[in-house]
Amino acid sequence: MSAVSSTPVLNPSANPKILLVKLSSLGDVLHNLPIIWDLRARLPNAQIDWVVEEGYVHLLKPLLSRDGFKGIDRIIPFGLRRWKKNLLKLSTWKQFFGFKAELQEVAYDIIIETQGLLKSAIVCSLARKSSGAVIAGLANATEFSGYEPIARSFYNQSVQVPKQCHAVDRSRWVMCSALDWPLLERSQAPQFYPDEYIQSLSVTGKPIAHQLVAPYVLCFHSTAREAKRWPNNHWIELGKAFASRGYQVVFPWGNLAEQAISKEIASQIPNALVPPAFSIEEAFSVIASAALTVGVDTGLTHLAAVLNKPTVEIYCDSPLWKTEGYWSNQIRNVGDIHHPPTVAAVLQAANELLL
Repeated sequence: MSAVSSTPVLNPSANPKILLVKLSSLGDVLHNLPIIWDLRARLPNAQIDWVVEEGYVHLLKPLLSRDGFKGIDRIIPFGLRRWKKNLLKLSTWKQFFGFKAELQEVAYDIIIETQGLLKSAIVCSLARKSSGAVIAGLANATEFSGYEPIARSFYNQSVQVPKQCHAVDRSRWVMCSALDWPLLERSQAPQFYPDEYIQSLSVTGKPIAHQLVAPYVLCFHSTAREAKRWPNNHWIELGKAFASRGYQVVFPWGNLAEQAISKEIASQIPNALVPPAFSIEEAFSVIASAALTVGVDTGLTHLAAVLNKPTVEIYCDSPLWKTEGYWSNQIRNVGDIHHPPTVAAVLQAANELLL
């Protein structure tokens, strides 16, 4: 099966200049990472740049080209979330035009936009392009994903994807269409980060390291949408089960409301910890050193899954097919949309990984 395109097939020795546009959010950026590896496998000499919201730059840094490793050549930070709060400030517009100048340093042959939103399509329009450049993006929405049809007017190649399409597969679909390559099947397992980088991760020297007691289990109970949460009493029951087996149970948080919930849950579990807030950069090491991560459908849970660490992903009000970790035997996916899992089901999945 191949993607439909009029683009000439590129020779592996070619060195096109490629721009990836995936601005946010945490999980979406993570699920877009495999196309870096897919592109490098076929076009090792290409220049590959990526525009991303500045808050997610740390997700891309481990993939920067260096010391013989070929990944992302240039990360171009985009400050839209911050700029929107200060539209009337001169400094905001200076920063925006600075971003535009950085973006336009290169004339791109191929632009791959996998978000399908107006803001990311506008980034495509701002980029400098070579003669005959391909600008490929989504022609339609997938179920339960944000999509703005006006974005199609900014592409010269709109790519139809299945209505039910995993986030990784959707990005690969657009990429393959842009380059006129055969579609990559799930049997070609995605890669996210270099193995050497994953092996090097450690909490040593990190600000919260002195509070973590190995072995510990991370529990990501918070998510942007309330319906995706798992009930607090389930977390308490789960945490008590882990604590009884000698694990420190850790409940991270991202804002004051989430911190209050973490404290409420942790107060009922022996020796549970509510750590200080930590950054995305610190999250890599904290997750990598955990005995297990259990979390709802949220970015940090997906980070554990893409690092191929023991992870139980809990689905309560989002479809399993959209973001489930299917690439590793270190991942278990439980529940589904409108069918949250029982504590027993989560414990069974956890026990399989903790053996």
